[in-house]
Amino acid sequence: MDHTAPAPRTDTRSRAQKVALELFAEQGYEKTSLREIAERLGVTKAALYYHFKSKEDIVHSFTDDYFAEIDALLDWAREQPRGDQTRHAILDRYVGIVLAGSEVFRFLEQNRASVQGMEAGKERFARFRDRLDTLVHLLAGPEAPLRDRVRATTAILAVGATCMFYLQQVDDLDKLRAIVLEIATDLIA
Repeated sequence: MDHTAPAPRTDTRSRAQKVALELFAEQGYEKTSLREIAERLGVTKAALYYHFKSKEDIVHSFTDDYFAEIDALLDWAREQPRGDQTRHAILDRYVGIVLAGSEVFRFLEQNRASVQGMEAGKERFARFRDRLDTLVHLLAGPEAPLRDRVRATTAILAVGATCMFYLQQVDDLDKLRAIVLEIATDLIA
């Protein structure tokens, strides 16, 4: 009798996102079809359609997943005691989220015109702005002077820009993460 565990169920939605991102990088967003995504994924177009009705839905899912991760970070951070250790932990978790989403950020940047043309693309920055304000509040403090709020904002924005800029230039992501975290922490100290 075979006692091996069954193969874990795959997450079609996340696999579809990954395949779509690969095809968008290879061919461009505009030239990639749902049919091609389904074929590379090895599913029917109907199976893909169950998760995503359009390419635009896939792009929205990238942003929605990112915001869900940020929201989880914010929920966690609100429950923590204020102090240097918490600020460091918030930044560490944020750097991890940004590094994990770097391929998506690159896609969004390379396809800015297509993304901005999408209805939800127009509100993407507004959705990020609310979360940025909350992160600043958690890092700088509720009644922080303008200088401290600007430092916290600079730290957060620097994390994203720096990770995106250096990701393709370094072999050691842990080293990049440590450097980015160190500098961001220095900014809010």
